Amino acid sequence: MRNILVIGSGQSSSSLITYLLNKSFSENLHITVADVSLELAKRKVGNHENGTARSLDILNEIERKEAIKNANIVVSMLPAHLHINVAKDCIEFGKSMVTASYISNEMKALHREAVEKNLVLMNEIGLDPGVDHMSAMKVIDEIREKGGKMLLFESFCGGLIAPESDDNLWNYKFTWNPRNVVLAGQGGAAKFLQEGTYKYIPYHKLFRRTEILKIDGYGKFEAYANRDSLKYKSVYGLDNILTLYRGTIRRVGFSRAWNVFIQLGMTDDSYTIENSEHMSYRDFTNSFLAYNPYDSVELKLGYYLKIDQDDIVWDKLTELDIFSATKMVGLKNATPAKILEKILKDNWSLKENDKDMIVMQHLFGYELNGEKHQIKSSMVCIGDNQTYTAMAKTVGLPVAIATLKILNGEITTPGVQMPISKEVYEPILKELEENGIVFHEKKAPYLGYNPERVTG
Repeated sequence: MRNILVIGSGQSSSSLITYLLNKSFSENLHITVADVSLELAKRKVGNHENGTARSLDILNEIERKEAIKNANIVVSMLPAHLHINVAKDCIEFGKSMVTASYISNEMKALHREAVEKNLVLMNEIGLDPGVDHMSAMKVIDEIREKGGKMLLFESFCGGLIAPESDDNLWNYKFTWNPRNVVLAGQGGAAKFLQEGTYKYIPYHKLFRRTEILKIDGYGKFEAYANRDSLKYKSVYGLDNILTLYRGTIRRVGFSRAWNVFIQLGMTDDSYTIENSEHMSYRDFTNSFLAYNPYDSVELKLGYYLKIDQDDIVWDKLTELDIFSATKMVGLKNATPAKILEKILKDNWSLKENDKDMIVMQHLFGYELNGEKHQIKSSMVCIGDNQTYTAMAKTVGLPVAIATLKILNGEITTPGVQMPISKEVYEPILKELEENGIVFHEKKAPYLGYNPERVTG
């Protein structure tokens, strides 16, 4: 049997492992799931006769090399910084490899060796990055094939809570790494293009400059700008495009309330708070406010940030218990961001039968035969439960499908790459549709700015 080694059995691997196990009889596969937690790996494999769970410490070079050497192809679902160890072993032993993470500089440096050994090192084949690349390139290539000239590309994606499980005022629960949510937008200004003009949004303003978008059947959403939209100019071959913007989707009103945490300093991860383990949530909130022996924490925060008590933002803050004198932080030497993460996990963790929701939308503006056109392409995916989430499905299925197609010689172009060629995206998008991940395209009026009226 052909052995597929899956390293890492975390939250996003459920659908990936199940897909491969389901294909194991028809495709003559044995799936080895390796994780530092043997118990977690066993849960993902279950009692399937074509699956094996094993313990693997990725930093143990002997263990790692032995596991990779015995595989036909390797899937790495590890944290991004650990992929490089696996990739180098894959090169050494002549194994192709698939990951959902962004291509690092170290990974890129392996391209020549991968080509020489005729190996496919496929990266960025999850949801975002991944499904976004494939669904965007499909439409962009179709526009180019018709002779159209791209003028505008906007792309939005978000992991949210499904309407039937939406039971908090923020209309949000964690479907991905909570730490990444808390730190989102940090590390430099958001950069993008609008009508040929470069635009920048510093972090402290990021959540107050949002775009509104509508998804048929699901209503209005908002999106804040991703940190660097400009790198997609060269990736997608859009060097002469006028508008290029990528953003993260939330329900309307989330960003204005989240901005409170930024203005207070609660998302800061650069220093630790003294005696944090003995703090109540109320102490934590008060630590960012001016000293006043007469006013309550609530009064000080409301006055400082000009939030009225009949404002929905106030209700959102109180729902999180940030004024509780009995709930304790309990984390030693914690940063503000780490404490905020704990507070949010109390309220925003998925319950057993909760369903999450992935929303993705692209806007394509182009010129053809002297006329301007626009296409809106939207996808909504609802999860099944706490384990088989929409996030696990949209991250894991593209990884699994690509793995099998590389193993079967249907994707053959060697080297370090992402899924932007027709050889890759066409068959994978087709199979994703069969699994309920469907993009609906519709024509829309071109929404570019009028250059005679607007200076940019």
